[in-house]
Amino acid sequence: MNRIRLDQMKEYIEKKNVVTIKALQEMFPQVSLMTIHRDLDALVEAGVVVKFRGGAKSVRHNGDPEFDVRIGENNPGKQSIAQKAMELLQPHSSIFLDASTTNLMLAKSLPDINLNIFTTGPSIALELCRLHNPVVTLCCGTINRKNLALSGQNTLEMLEKINIDVAFIGVSGCSVDAGFTCGTEGDMLVKRLVIKKARTSVVLCTKEKLKCLMPYTFANFSDVDYLISDEPLPEAFRIAAKEANMKIL
Repeated sequence: MNRIRLDQMKEYIEKKNVVTIKALQEMFPQVSLMTIHRDLDALVEAGVVVKFRGGAKSVRHNGDPEFDVRIGENNPGKQSIAQKAMELLQPHSSIFLDASTTNLMLAKSLPDINLNIFTTGPSIALELCRLHNPVVTLCCGTINRKNLALSGQNTLEMLEKINIDVAFIGVSGCSVDAGFTCGTEGDMLVKRLVIKKARTSVVLCTKEKLKCLMPYTFANFSDVDYLISDEPLPEAFRIAAKEANMKIL
């Protein structure tokens, strides 16, 4: 086992927090995929990384920032996304908003029209109380104190019973290779189920999320109907979106 390569891999993962196997192969093209996995196993045994399907993360990586931190990040970008998202709304439809801060901005921008709104975000449900016409349903579940999102078996069972016309889903990370990613298994299961249930699925992605990769992939580009971003996407994203028949707004 090459100690220099192992140290380089450890430093790279700690710098990036989360990496894909493909990225490690590109970093070390002189070694085989099996060697990459053996090196990662050694780092796992040393207690410095955790492997997951398709990649690895540093043990120093604590997932998404706190809700109070995220709520102050790139609000102009979130506002731009919210305005575009409202173009997909139709009165009397059923929509889903997950607990992302981008969806909180969308909730603040929604007009007072007849909608059935389901959400896993208590903050979003409270914001929607200012409106008179929408019927607002807060899904049950276990709350994550860090990101203020509801998830768990009760959440999934409830979502199985509802019909969704349009689902608006926030992301923690996005890449051509890994697709749309988030920081917890609970959030991944909720987002994945909602995308499966919705007639139209819409991912909301601010520019800084294009530089992030989180441990759990909840959807690939081909699983999503629309991607809304606050800035023009890099060419590689546009090409991948076109190949997957995912529209970009």
